[in-house]
Amino acid sequence: LNEIADHDDEGAALQWLRRNRRAKLWISPVTLAEVLEGAEDVDAVRAYLSRYGWQGIHRIQAETAARLQRRTKHRLGENDAWQAAVAECMKARVVGHDDAFKRLAAGYEDYRP
Repeated sequence: LNEIADHDDEGAALQWLRRNRRAKLWISPVTLAEVLEGAEDVDAVRAYLSRYGWQGIHRIQAETAARLQRRTKHRLGENDAWQAAVAECMKARVVGHDDAFKRLAAGYEDYRP
């Protein structure tokens, strides 16, 4: 999503999207906040993200984030814990390029080949 904000049409994340056209993608409020924070063209990013479904953050995600953080000595960053919790509650995977998520194993897919 940062690639969209940077107008990078050939970036690895957009290539992943083209390879996985049937993937059902959801955006969390955490993703939106992180992307908008660094976006040069906020309106363009909002318009692009409006095509995806939205997953809210509620009590079950909070309890899941707490459980994920409690059960490991190598805590995720707070935003990453929320992302992982949202995905787990949806029985979905986090798609990204961040070594911190590798500990999620099957719950994580790196979009870079």
